[in-house]
Amino acid sequence: MPRPDLVLPALGYGAANVGNLFRELSDDDALAVLDAAWEAGIRYFDTAPHYGLGLSERRLGAFLRTKPRDEFIVSTKVGRLLRPNPDHRAGGLDTAHDFFVPDDLRRRWDFSEAGIRAAVAESQERLGLDRIDVLYLHDPERHDLDLAVSEALPAMQRLRAEGAITAIGVGSMVSDALARAVEEADLDLIMVAGRYTLLEQPAAERVLPACAERGTGVVAASVFNSGLLAQIEPRRDGRYEYGALPEALWERLMRIAAICAGHGVPLPAAAIRFPLRSALVRSVVVGGSRPAQLRQNVEYAAQEIPDEFWAELADAGLIPA
Repeated sequence: MPRPDLVLPALGYGAANVGNLFRELSDDDALAVLDAAWEAGIRYFDTAPHYGLGLSERRLGAFLRTKPRDEFIVSTKVGRLLRPNPDHRAGGLDTAHDFFVPDDLRRRWDFSEAGIRAAVAESQERLGLDRIDVLYLHDPERHDLDLAVSEALPAMQRLRAEGAITAIGVGSMVSDALARAVEEADLDLIMVAGRYTLLEQPAAERVLPACAERGTGVVAASVFNSGLLAQIEPRRDGRYEYGALPEALWERLMRIAAICAGHGVPLPAAAIRFPLRSALVRSVVVGGSRPAQLRQNVEYAAQEIPDEFWAELADAGLIPA
């Protein structure tokens, strides 16, 4: 489980949006979002080199350097190095990865120990911070899961043993990859993206039992399932991960929304609160590109939800009993 000196707040901010995910934010707009998160009480911030080709780390670091270092926790990720893109042309953007930033850099997979250490040093430079609290291996199954288990994760364990990193883990949206990493490595945390949410819980089958057995904590991310659960009244044309929403999931979502309405529980509040019902879940990380979204999410996270609501969802087979 996480080291005793690392206690994660129940709610964190995922800083992909300040890396210009889906739309461009000015520096002032990004600062306003981060300011709103801080003023609302958020003290855990998650980022990655992948988010805006380093822009998220740079903006987040510039903001956090104005705050007392012992008052926040920051996590970032390794596995992809950022290197000059020889194919960059003036005006080219990284929209193939949904980030509205110049594509003058490209991502290069590197799970070697030298690559992991270089990634940490480069993230520290972009963040401008002397230490990173939590380090996740980002989407290892997209490159080479065997190499992740045999080289990258042991390298991260050595960084932790040296005191360079407080806690290590894996971040992924693939349950089998998360389960294998937990079973075969000494991890403090995993970041489960979209696989343990109010809408769907495939991580409950193998990932959470493995975490319980190994003493590994869970951070739940993408709890709104690409925004489907972010509105009180869901929209049928909402995005689901990288494509359209399947009909079966839409029907499931409608059943959940109806139960929410019957109990007067806002759907987004239930989405944030659901993962925290598990003793394994240390924190829920949510994004947001507007200050009002951050303030609203903090209010949702604090909302009391009656036991009868959860019981009805379980009786309907919509969440684990």
